[in-house]
Amino acid sequence: MGDEHDKLLPIANVVRIMKQILPPKAKISKEAKETIQECASEFISFVTGEASNKCHRDNRKTVNGHDVCWALISLGFDEYGEVIMKYLHKYMEFERERIGRAKQRTVIEEKKDEDSMCRVPECRVMQKGKGRTLILKSLMRNLNDEDEDEDEEESNV
Repeated sequence: MGDEHDKLLPIANVVRIMKQILPPKAKISKEAKETIQECASEFISFVTGEASNKCHRDNRKTVNGHDVCWALISLGFDEYGEVIMKYLHKYMEFERERIGRAKQRTVIEEKKDEDSMCRVPECRVMQKGKGRTLILKSLMRNLNDEDEDEDEEESNV
C-alpha cells in the first residue's frame, strides 16, 4: 500500500484544485477526493510515459514541455495539447525577455563615485549563487599604473 501512495499526487493539492471549481460551501467526500487523486495521477503517468517513450526513440534523456504537448496530441487530447503549447511558447518568450532585462541591468559602465571623486574602473555585477558579487575589472592594473605615475613624478622633482 505504501508504494501505491508514493505514485499518487498529494491529496492536499488535489483537494485544493477541486475546491477552486466548486461552490464555496460544497462538501467533498473522502471517496471523491481519493478517486480524483487516482485519476489525475494515472493521467499524468499516462501522458509522461508517452512523452518519455518519444524521448527514448529520439535518443534523449530529458523530457521537455514540447514532448508533453506532443504526447497529449498523439493520445487524442488535441485541444489540451494545443492550448498548453501556446502557453509554453508564451512562457518561453516571457523568460527570454526576463533574462534579457536582467542582463541589461547587470552591466555597469564606468562610473565616478561622487563622494570621493575616485574613478571606478569598468565593472560588472554578476549573479552568483543567492547573492550578488561585484567584480571590478583591471582594478589592480589601475592601482599599479597610478603607483608608477607617482614614482615618475617623484623622480622628476
